Amino acid sequence: MHTVAVLALDQVIPFDLSTPIEVFTRTRLPDGRAGYQIRVCAERPEIDAGSFTLRAPWGLDGLRGADTIIVPGTATPAPPSPEVLAALRAAAGDGTRIASICSGTFPLAATGLLDGLRATTHWAAAAALAAAYPDVTVDPGVLYVDNGQILTSAGAAAGLDLCLHMIRRDYGSAVAADAARLSVMPLEREGGQAQFIVHEHPPTPKGSTLEPLLTWLRDNLGRDLTLADIATRAGTSTRSLIRHFREQTGTTPLQWLHSARIRQAQHLLETTDHSVERIAAQVGFGSTTAFRDRFKRTTGVSPHTYRRSFG
Repeated sequence: MHTVAVLALDQVIPFDLSTPIEVFTRTRLPDGRAGYQIRVCAERPEIDAGSFTLRAPWGLDGLRGADTIIVPGTATPAPPSPEVLAALRAAAGDGTRIASICSGTFPLAATGLLDGLRATTHWAAAAALAAAYPDVTVDPGVLYVDNGQILTSAGAAAGLDLCLHMIRRDYGSAVAADAARLSVMPLEREGGQAQFIVHEHPPTPKGSTLEPLLTWLRDNLGRDLTLADIATRAGTSTRSLIRHFREQTGTTPLQWLHSARIRQAQHLLETTDHSVERIAAQVGFGSTTAFRDRFKRTTGVSPHTYRRSFG
């Protein structure tokens, strides 16, 4: 039987902790046997889990001999103790599969096991992960990343996606599909994490020389605007306009405009029953096809899928 050790660190997020326990515990093989046995492990007998105290039946010695170790997220990104780091490194050296859920990528990254690899975490923490661990290639747009022995997942429900993926690796699609049905989840969700990212309106630097222009652009998203049109409105050359945009917003005028249009389209998909064609026109795309392409590149899903999820 495949043994899964779930490592409970201080300030462990209960949802992240319970996800692998529930999914793996309920997994059954075609002959009815359990596919996994679970060990909940911790550095100390009692762990602070926020709203309650957790008593772990296994210490760090429970990580030894496990086939898979899961590192759930924690409420604080503080690096784990040297003992925890050493235990994870030793397990990796023995060939144990190690996976993280949500901000569990931070303690996993602290071991150095993610150096040179692609990884993900909750989109809201992706920039902090990239800054803290520059040797890790952070991809905030996906639900999970499988590097073979080392796997990482995004926030909350993405941990469920990752667990189902590992079940499919271990026992095949039929067993994984049964586990997905028990969890009332599709075996594979359409799109990645990008569809859940809150795409704020592009920033309007207060007090900057561009503030009046950016306000005008926001009020005129539905117009067919070219770079020359924007420069004329600003009373400057296109070359100077691009330079000022770079200095004050960190992007180009057309990139800023595209971001603002997609954010407005998301709002309309969430709050109206307007057709995709009408929304494309409302936010300034002359072609519905161009709108669909740009929307999917930005959010990872089609406008119709986005509306089904958030409308």
